[in-house]
Amino acid sequence: MTWNWTQEAWPRFSYDAAALEHFENRFLLVSGEVIGAVRHVSDDERDLLRIELLSEEAVKTSQIEGEMLDRLSVQSSLRRQFGLDADSRPVRPQERGIAEMMVGVYDTWAIPLNHQTLFHWHNMLMAGNRHIGTIGGYRAHDDAMQIVSGRHDKPIIHFEAPPSRQVPEEMTAYVEWFNKSSPGGALPLPPLTRAGIGHLYFESIHPFEDGNGRIGRALAEKSLAQNIGQPSLIALAYTIERDRKAYYDQLERHQRTLDITDWLVYFAETILKAQQTTIKRIAFYIEKAKFHDRFRGQFNERQEKVVARIFREGPTGFKGGLSAENYISITRTSRATATRDLHDLVQKGALTRTGERRHTRYALNLPAIKKTE
Repeated sequence: MTWNWTQEAWPRFSYDAAALEHFENRFLLVSGEVIGAVRHVSDDERDLLRIELLSEEAVKTSQIEGEMLDRLSVQSSLRRQFGLDADSRPVRPQERGIAEMMVGVYDTWAIPLNHQTLFHWHNMLMAGNRHIGTIGGYRAHDDAMQIVSGRHDKPIIHFEAPPSRQVPEEMTAYVEWFNKSSPGGALPLPPLTRAGIGHLYFESIHPFEDGNGRIGRALAEKSLAQNIGQPSLIALAYTIERDRKAYYDQLERHQRTLDITDWLVYFAETILKAQQTTIKRIAFYIEKAKFHDRFRGQFNERQEKVVARIFREGPTGFKGGLSAENYISITRTSRATATRDLHDLVQKGALTRTGERRHTRYALNLPAIKKTE
């Protein structure tokens, strides 16, 4: 099989810059909208918003790799990292590690990339991992680094990365390219083009024994932040996870060629979708703060618990809407009490109601969110 790194021109990728021009312009325009939206949030609320967005990305970037984390534990760890009050919730090493890495990416976005930064991220990401040989360093094993699926006796090889002995040289070239292609570098590239090449380039080297996908997506975040001049807080992993099959299909296809126009178009479209998700999440968070201000002290303990649970579902809320059965399950109360509580929430204007009888569903009354949908 001919992989991209075995081809004579590697790592000189080719692409049609004109095909990306519209996406690049759109990205810069929407970046201004995101920055403007964040400015509508107070400093204290901005800290909480940052934790909400970073925790979602931490959970989703891990989920893409099949690792399920507890979002509240990640948030607790993020609070500690940012010096904010945190609860005593137990946090597993992998949740603490991904939180530390996300904060590291956020805080050091402007600093040029180097090997030590990558090693530091890997150290944090692999906290508590006892199954790999090298943590905080590039892989050094003799076995081929392959992405495989299927049965053990008939594996399907999706990609084979360069042998470990080549990785230090490959990564030296990568780090040099990353810094040269930055806005202040010798050969600056437009934001989406740079992020797309950087992600595919890194994933094709696959320099670590584990964690390459998560670090590769963090590098895309760092790249975008450098191009817009501040942390992007973009919902990239969230967007990729929603259709990760397409993500892996595109990676597999373009790790066999150096002509990557289609990959860059795919990645650009993904980033633009991620921007829209970020804007909706910021709007949702602003509405959440307004909602709590409007109804402070008006709910009983059961109602508070249910409202908090709905907010945890994010902008989309409960799939299909909140039902009386959901309310009973969350509060462990009787049907009569649930009916009374829900009626009260609708009367107060906290919830909206649709449907009748067993098809009755409830949703948070967030007018500004409905306008953006």
